[in-house]
Amino acid sequence: MFYFDTSFVVPLILPEATSERIAAVIRELPVDQLAVSHWTKVEFSSVIAREVRMGGLDASAAVRADTRFEAMVRDSFAVLLPTPSDFDLARRYLTRFETGLRAGDALHLAIASNQGAETVYSLDQGLVRAGAILSLPVSTGAERRPLP
Repeated sequence: MFYFDTSFVVPLILPEATSERIAAVIRELPVDQLAVSHWTKVEFSSVIAREVRMGGLDASAAVRADTRFEAMVRDSFAVLLPTPSDFDLARRYLTRFETGLRAGDALHLAIASNQGAETVYSLDQGLVRAGAILSLPVSTGAERRPLP
């Protein structure tokens, strides 16, 4: 299973410099092994709300983006429900102070770890560094394909 944090799926919906690379990485992976969590869905909604607050999207564009995201998730990803053990592991990750993890990122890593993810994909450099410290299989996808 391949787990995607929010930073890796946002460029599939909102155009960014990394959008093409992200789409290419996902196309190379087995379709039946792609996963996000319910936490990813919450964070995506937060990104959209922030874009509206900052003037990057108007309300109708935000609704369209959210609709595209929900359709993409429904059609292409398994959605993992965080469990009490995920929250417990996230707390343990947070006590590894050298990781600099924030709560949401610790939860992503815990969900992926407890589900046996082969790789956790993220564009968040802090999460990638923390994953390395914790000996978790975190990737930016650049290892597979150079940035455009």
